[in-house]
Amino acid sequence: MSVTRRAHAKLNVFLRVLSARDDGYHDIQTVILPLELHDLVTAERADGCTVTVTGPRQAELLRAGGEALVERAARAWAHETGREAPDAVITVDKRIPVAAGLGGGSADAAATIRALDELHGTGLSTETQLGIAAAVGSDVPALLLGGAVYADGRGDRVTPVHAQTTHWVVVPASFAVRTPDAYAWWDAAGDTGPDAGAVIAALEAGNDENLGPALFDDLERVVATKHPEVADTVAALVDAGALGAVMSGSGPTVVALARHMAHADQIAEAVPGAFVTSGPPRTMGPPSGVV
Repeated sequence: MSVTRRAHAKLNVFLRVLSARDDGYHDIQTVILPLELHDLVTAERADGCTVTVTGPRQAELLRAGGEALVERAARAWAHETGREAPDAVITVDKRIPVAAGLGGGSADAAATIRALDELHGTGLSTETQLGIAAAVGSDVPALLLGGAVYADGRGDRVTPVHAQTTHWVVVPASFAVRTPDAYAWWDAAGDTGPDAGAVIAALEAGNDENLGPALFDDLERVVATKHPEVADTVAALVDAGALGAVMSGSGPTVVALARHMAHADQIAEAVPGAFVTSGPPRTMGPPSGVV
């Protein structure tokens, strides 16, 4: 028996960094929006724990060591359920760009927790699964919960946000930015952005004309200082007609808001390496469930 679940990429509609914490993280405020772009995570019963990576971005994940986050999630789930091991072969069909600020590793970890719970029929409550997710990584709870969420603390406290469908142009970079580096650069020279009430209101109302110009990411300026390509990509997307463009999370991927899918296609044609997607996904469930 096996279970397959979608692991949806995310973007940060805004990211407001408040201050460094004693535990090495930062207090933040953000809205995390899951996207149609996704990996597939399959869990199949077996002894012990094995993680296998396939798919078009297999090499990227293995180079970055991202499969370790999936194993961490699996072992945290096993610990919570009183097992010595997850007793599963976990296969990640990798499609989300790696180390790009799109939350692919966290999404895979969240899908792993969900898949193992379904595979073994343990029926853990959402609250318990969120606790496991928070122990694995800051973005994991948001991507486990599904749908758009407001997150604060170190990103582990999540509250659902109603979001209308939005259409996005995504431009991954040819280089990676380590999340600890981005926050260290912010510590040295970063500022905290404005109250994000207007961003949330525009997202919930589906007012793209207001949402686009309001997008912001407190890490963007400090990352762009080290990597000017980020600012160049933002400018290129705006020049191509985007309603607004911003770096996502710790970067270096840049995302741009479009009025509709045809508009997104038009923008993407003008910017090399761009592709289009939308969010939140029409369905957050597994493509086929238990097999």
